[in-house]
Amino acid sequence: MNIYEEIKVILVRNGKSMSKVLKMMKADGHNVPFPSNLSKMFISRSIRYRLVEELLDYLGYELKIVEKRSK
Repeated sequence: MNIYEEIKVILVRNGKSMSKVLKMMKADGHNVPFPSNLSKMFISRSIRYRLVEELLDYLGYELKIVEKRSK
């Protein structure tokens, strides 16, 4: 699963849509793109790490990078 799919699952679990969350984030002063532009960013893999981090933080999640376990 990629990050876009993960975020969509989180949204479904919370009963929210991407557009609603982005509107709430904008109302709270966050600099976020329009939903259609965000979808294009995910699809083209041109989304910034900071934007993903900010979106996840707003949803109550965090992004962690962990070292792989060696075999």
